Amino acid sequence: MGPAVTDGSADPRTARTRARLRAALLAACEERPLDRVGVAQVARGAGVGRATFYLHYDDLRALAVDACAEIVTRAVDALHAWDGAPPGPDAPPAPLGALLVEIEARAPVYRSLLTEGGGGPLGELLHARLRQRSLDELRARRPADPGQDLTASAVAALFTGVLADWLHGRTSATPALLAARIWRMLLAVHATARLTDGTP
Repeated sequence: MGPAVTDGSADPRTARTRARLRAALLAACEERPLDRVGVAQVARGAGVGRATFYLHYDDLRALAVDACAEIVTRAVDALHAWDGAPPGPDAPPAPLGALLVEIEARAPVYRSLLTEGGGGPLGELLHARLRQRSLDELRARRPADPGQDLTASAVAALFTGVLADWLHGRTSATPALLAARIWRMLLAVHATARLTDGTP
């Protein structure tokens, strides 16, 4: 069974093959939606045979999840790129804006992997990773607060859903404006949760 995400294999040949397969999939998604990409096309783009593909991944979805792992890690880190108290509503973390610029530049790829409504391999992985990171930080900062799971779910759903709508043209904003709006909304989620829980 192929890995869900890149496993950092110590075998350089395995790492190189998986890197080529990820790159081939992303290149294919530049041209067409993921559901119209085939294993043969990806294998050909990576310069390997179908049998080699299946040595590494069960199917295209497993490869797609692996191909999304890096951008998901960067997105989660961008939303938490601060030390101590989070910056105010007018100062979103700089890496967030930079990440959105990069995503916009490769919009066809990410639109293929993040479907409308926040689904697809990118949406599912992003939601899961962001929810867990938010939950871990909430528990570390305010361990006695109730409802942290709901707050983490709201954070993950908000970011994933807004990103999907932006990529699919349901909302219009520059990367900088989108970063500012997302940041304000995320701060509002946390503030509302504290008020609801009775936390000063």
